[in-house]
Amino acid sequence: MERVRTSTATLWRNNRALRAFSASGSSNGLLARLRQQNEKDIVALPEYKARLNLSNFLGAKAGDGRMASDDSLSSHHSIIAPPSDPYPYYKHVITPSQMLTSLDAAMATFHLHVESRIASLCGQGFYTIGPCGEEMLASIGHALDPDVDAMALHYRHLSISILRQLRLGRNLEDIVLDRARGHVISKLDPVTGGVHCAIGSARRESTKNKHGGGDYVVTSTLASQCPPAVGRALGFSVADTILKGDGSSNNRSANKPLSFVTIGDGSVHNAHFLSAFNLARHARFRKKKCPVIFGVSDNGLSISYPTDGYADYLFSKHSTTQPTGAHQSDLGSRVISDRDDGIPIFKANGCNMADVYDKTLQAANYSRKYSAPSLVLYQELIRRFGHAATDRQHAYLNADVVNRMAESDVVASGIVQAAEQWNALTYSEARDRFEEIGEMVKDSFDVAAEEPKITSREDMLDRVSQPMVSVPQLPSVKLVSSDLQPKLGRGKREKREVMRKHMTRVIAEAMDKDPKVVYIGEDVEHGGYYLVTDGLVKQFPGRVIDFPPDETTLLGAAMGFSQDGLLPIIEIPYSKYLDCGADMFYELAISNWLTNKQCPNGMVIRVQGFDRGVFGGNFHTHNMMTHIPPGVDVVCFSNGMDYVRGFRNAIIQAKNGRVVMFVDCTNLLNLRHLNEKDRGWETAYPADDEVMSFHDIRQFGDSGKHLIVTYGNGVVTALRARRALADQNVIGHESEIDIIDSPYVSDIPNGLRDALSNASYDAVLFCDICKEGPGSNILSSTIMGLKSTGILPKKWDFVAAPRTYNPLGNVVT
Repeated sequence: MERVRTSTATLWRNNRALRAFSASGSSNGLLARLRQQNEKDIVALPEYKARLNLSNFLGAKAGDGRMASDDSLSSHHSIIAPPSDPYPYYKHVITPSQMLTSLDAAMATFHLHVESRIASLCGQGFYTIGPCGEEMLASIGHALDPDVDAMALHYRHLSISILRQLRLGRNLEDIVLDRARGHVISKLDPVTGGVHCAIGSARRESTKNKHGGGDYVVTSTLASQCPPAVGRALGFSVADTILKGDGSSNNRSANKPLSFVTIGDGSVHNAHFLSAFNLARHARFRKKKCPVIFGVSDNGLSISYPTDGYADYLFSKHSTTQPTGAHQSDLGSRVISDRDDGIPIFKANGCNMADVYDKTLQAANYSRKYSAPSLVLYQELIRRFGHAATDRQHAYLNADVVNRMAESDVVASGIVQAAEQWNALTYSEARDRFEEIGEMVKDSFDVAAEEPKITSREDMLDRVSQPMVSVPQLPSVKLVSSDLQPKLGRGKREKREVMRKHMTRVIAEAMDKDPKVVYIGEDVEHGGYYLVTDGLVKQFPGRVIDFPPDETTLLGAAMGFSQDGLLPIIEIPYSKYLDCGADMFYELAISNWLTNKQCPNGMVIRVQGFDRGVFGGNFHTHNMMTHIPPGVDVVCFSNGMDYVRGFRNAIIQAKNGRVVMFVDCTNLLNLRHLNEKDRGWETAYPADDEVMSFHDIRQFGDSGKHLIVTYGNGVVTALRARRALADQNVIGHESEIDIIDSPYVSDIPNGLRDALSNASYDAVLFCDICKEGPGSNILSSTIMGLKSTGILPKKWDFVAAPRTYNPLGNVVT
């Protein structure tokens, strides 16, 4: 054992040769000067005191007289004692070298937190949520393969991310510098590019498995990482089957990717987690492959709200007998339990890196072998300091509890465990490494604070979406008609059909051309509520997939599928139901912006049940567009021909990483006649090379004195209204009014700008099929954008649906 200790400790000593660190001159930088000016306040920080205590503790243990301070430590510093005899308790024993890298990650995490609080105090740090107390979870990184297994981490689980990056070959200097960049919002932060401080790796590091691996960036929205994690797990087998043909790699369990996701104990109350856990449990019940591992760290607090061991109660109350072969850990209560729903629960002492490694690896082996979900509950954790720098702990905890938490040093416990039980290092080596990493982190903050930050709105706008792919422009003859009774696409050979038939056909066309395209939704296998997917499940087996009725996990799964290399088309059964998954919708929309265009989620979303219709009232014929966040292209087509052209464009854009959402008007799906029995709204299927870009518009008439601008069902209404005005002699002829169908509703299409610039209309009427009033419609924004450029005539007006809800029956609102 001594020989092993010497060789592994040598790794630490050799690391010092790598300190060709670019911190020259940083001691004279802004942050360094501010540290000196604020020294009195800095030394009063509890995090600073804790670091000094740990340094003194290691100096005392080393016994060489090197102490950072002469203060006594006995009453200000406590460690959590590791088990006395570790080996009998573990099925998988962590190695000394794994302990050393785990300690590297733990020490770096601790120092990063201390320096983030110092930088914040100096006005140069902008993210202070702390990971302290959970540093020894780092050994999770040794239980999972960074080249194969996907990971999405809770914001307190920084040490796991650091260890993952070390295993991928990055040196610690680069890792801590990148993290410091996040804290001070440097533009050089490789994860977010200076807009947030997030755990993750923006670029996929994996080389061994094209569908697995990767550290996925997590936002600060509670538990929002969980639905996409389950989606990735479900998508592994779909992608493997589709993209590899026979799926033979699934027969080699060692190469099966896992999806690992972590949350805190407060997050178990959140709907994101509960939906995701339920979907994983449902997949297990249905015998579907879903190799996801949930890691839950329990420190007893959700900011100020005490969780009181509820996570243990939640996951253990349905436990049955201990499975055969389960291994009891050092504490008798910490056993593997098997839930009634078939998801095994592994419990580990989160302060003990050996126990953390063992239980995580047991869960990983189970999930990898059976392609099934599991959960690891990391217990006995203590949140050492406040949730963030602004957290007023004394408002909800008494002083003794606050002090006791701050004095509980899990990093010291890990060092004792490694030095005295594993003989992996000496205390002198631990003290030297702790100080070395401390200087490394301090230098990193000095360097990062000098780097440029985002200073312009243009930087923010440029990163919202992936670049729009240019498509061949349709000739005007295809989009402009002077026909007063437009027979769109009247063809001699091609049968004219209603919009719904063309929708089914173009979806099949997209799936036939690209095997990565999958269609997911609720009740889509049998054809869906409007028969749009009728027959597709037989035509494309395994690629039209039903999900249980939960929009949060449906959209999360789509996000995971996209990250697995698939191109999902997602059907939301009714537009009102988008509200149910709204937060996950915003999560998938923001990803491109958050990661500086490095992690897009290319997909097509179909929202049905929009606008006029008599089925289901307000809950099935909704007409408010309240969810159009930046990063989503929204289109609403009026006819089948343009829908096909626009869908082809949407697939092109989604392949390039854009999120495109179709809003489909119920009334138009099966509409045949424009006026009487003229079959004027049936269209021919367009030629294969016809694509309609976002900036194309359709125009009915091009010589009128007046103009109506609308979209979707509003086009039919406008055409009928124009006919009625002529019939009633309000206007002399229908040609006096032009009508523009502008289907791209999330921005102002160039075609609309050009039409208004090149014509001299006496008046323009904007007709919105959405509700009038704030937050309900989209043409209000269009009007202001056009008015600001001076291309609207003096006379213009706006009309929209009344600001109320839609009743069941025949009253149109």
